[in-house]
Amino acid sequence: MANIKKGDLVQVITGASQTRGGDRGKQGRVIDVLVERNRVVVEGVNFVTKHVRVGQTQRGSKTGGIETHEAPIHISNVALVDPETKKPTRVGHRVDEVTKDGVTKSVRVRYAKKSGKDL
Repeated sequence: MANIKKGDLVQVITGASQTRGGDRGKQGRVIDVLVERNRVVVEGVNFVTKHVRVGQTQRGSKTGGIETHEAPIHISNVALVDPETKKPTRVGHRVDEVTKDGVTKSVRVRYAKKSGKDL
């Protein structure tokens, strides 16, 4: 079971600081998880500029130019944000017994561990 999934709120924990134009400390939602490359795309983090060749659509409007979009960041450089404290935390898994329609089933559940930082 993965620690970080699409739609999770994560925080960048490594890289250049925000004062130097970096992304460390920024929080955002996970847009996409690239499992085979161990990378995630986070909303509002790691913007890159991409030059796109000028073309035309069916209606005749121009496309292309310089676009900015989010690039993937390594999964080890982000941490899941605890919804209660709004701080980065580690993720644990526990097995819960869930009863539904008279059937008991074991389900693995993610939970935020204590961060250990009392700031």
